[in-house]
Amino acid sequence: MANDLQKALPKRSEVPVELTWRLEDIFADADAWEKARQEVVRLGDELAAFAGKVAKSAENLLAFFEKYEELNVRIDSLYAYASMSCDQDTANPRGQELKSKALATYNDTFEKISFLEPEVLELSQEQMDAYYAAKPELMRYEVSIKEILRQKPHTLSKEMEALLASAGNMAQGFENSYEMLSDADLKFPAVKDGNGEEIQLSNGRFVPTQMSADRVLRKNAFEALYSRYKEFGNTWAAIYNGQVQQQIFYAKARKYGSTFECAVDGNNVDPSVCDNLIESVHRGLDKMHRYVRLRKKMLGVDELHMYDVYTPIVKDYEVKVSYEEAKALTLEALKPLGEDYLEIVRKAYADRWIDVLENDGKRGGAYSGGTYAEHPYMLLNYNSTLDDVFTLIHEMGHSMHTWYSNKNNSILNAGYKIFVAEVASTTNEVLLLEYMLKKAESVQEKAYLVNHYLESFKGTLFRQTMFEEFERKTNKMAEEGIPLTFEALSNTYMELNKMYFGDAMVSDDLIAYEWCRIPHFYYNFYVYQYATSFSAAVAIAHRILEGDASVVEQYKKFLSSGCTQDPVSLLKIAGVDMSTGKPVDEALEVFEKAVEDMEKLAEEM
Repeated sequence: MANDLQKALPKRSEVPVELTWRLEDIFADADAWEKARQEVVRLGDELAAFAGKVAKSAENLLAFFEKYEELNVRIDSLYAYASMSCDQDTANPRGQELKSKALATYNDTFEKISFLEPEVLELSQEQMDAYYAAKPELMRYEVSIKEILRQKPHTLSKEMEALLASAGNMAQGFENSYEMLSDADLKFPAVKDGNGEEIQLSNGRFVPTQMSADRVLRKNAFEALYSRYKEFGNTWAAIYNGQVQQQIFYAKARKYGSTFECAVDGNNVDPSVCDNLIESVHRGLDKMHRYVRLRKKMLGVDELHMYDVYTPIVKDYEVKVSYEEAKALTLEALKPLGEDYLEIVRKAYADRWIDVLENDGKRGGAYSGGTYAEHPYMLLNYNSTLDDVFTLIHEMGHSMHTWYSNKNNSILNAGYKIFVAEVASTTNEVLLLEYMLKKAESVQEKAYLVNHYLESFKGTLFRQTMFEEFERKTNKMAEEGIPLTFEALSNTYMELNKMYFGDAMVSDDLIAYEWCRIPHFYYNFYVYQYATSFSAAVAIAHRILEGDASVVEQYKKFLSSGCTQDPVSLLKIAGVDMSTGKPVDEALEVFEKAVEDMEKLAEEM
């Protein structure tokens, strides 16, 4: 454990070029980037000249949107290049400078044209229809205009909108305070492992300690971390209460019935979608409890504690997969999606769309990004584990969604909502899992893969729904005037933890404070979308594997649709109706089948 945490990393200059992304596809060098930045500034100034007259005529509106589309393409490339230059080596001052200049340029430019929405909102639907008739070319921008007009009942006067906008930095203060306390100021003690060796604990190292086979280390780290969070309980409660109160302020200001209603309307999603999710998961908690009982049995413990949640239940199985092997494996797994899909994946591998290896100073984790004008890019920190293979195919799913969306839409119509953002990535993961299960040769390998699937369900469908319930309950408490004290928040969290994990799990007293360390609670009802996307992806992947070519074509149409419809309607294209509980119910059936498979495999091991 200690050796893993102290592993030396190569410098950026030591990483083989073929395993780095090729940012020259966007700009040849920093000088070319600076010329492009100046062009963005010029375009912003040209657009600013439309203030007060952008909606006065169809001609003005069309002229504005044509330049606005060009601006978005250019600023997208500008920011992507700068951001990725920084992420590949965060200690490099040149990358930091580019990112800082890109962000400043972005903010300054869009501040200049903040008049767009208030001025368009002054138009009636009849006026817009007349504009479309006068200038049919405006139909290219209908999706963007409709989205502005959709928010009309919740948009205030120009003066009030300006006032709300000016409060933005103040409202951000609660999330910033949380991040500073959690990531910068909060320090943790060293803890001992089963051999008596000390491991310096941190937020970043907590999950690796919980995944360790060393139960002494897991217990010590769990108790040390949450005891430390408890010491600052009143502070966490005050920060979280501030976050909730600012959400209530904005919801009331914009004439919504609740903070939740306000949040989901931003994604153009009906609140009933989340209601269906929670109701379905509640009906399926017996399946989660069955998995918890299986985990307890396979770990061979008298009591299953919260520090036993992450450690692998399949012991003594580890596989190393080189990057070349991973590429071949993913291409085989994705064959059901057709040759045209595979052709783009091969291009991504061959043309250096991916920054593969971990290096000193590189941003952690993984993501898919890139540019509209060129192609998607992916950042990895590949260490040859099977989890890294799943991460690779996950990010490839994001990139393929982006590629199809960009190639079939203008930049203004290409940006799909967060609600559907995890569908393509998770669909890819399920395809890989099912492929590997068919090829698995040993009981240990099958058990390892099934456990990976079970962990995905537990961490995404169940855990994120539990987080969503916590957000909704605590926001409702505040809306009803119930004080969000440290005790009230912790009691609410503990009740949910007991409900979700069931009687086979000892809900240790300290787990009541887990809410204090969840950054997603500051993202304003973000988490339920992980669970809905996961459920949709499970349904889509299994439909694809049934071999019906029309299903694959429907799925690609979904990938190609950007934000041209509301998210629920987009998923219907792929054959999934999230306005009902059916996709979640079906996903829970898949989970139950996986639990049954693991029970049988456990008997064979």
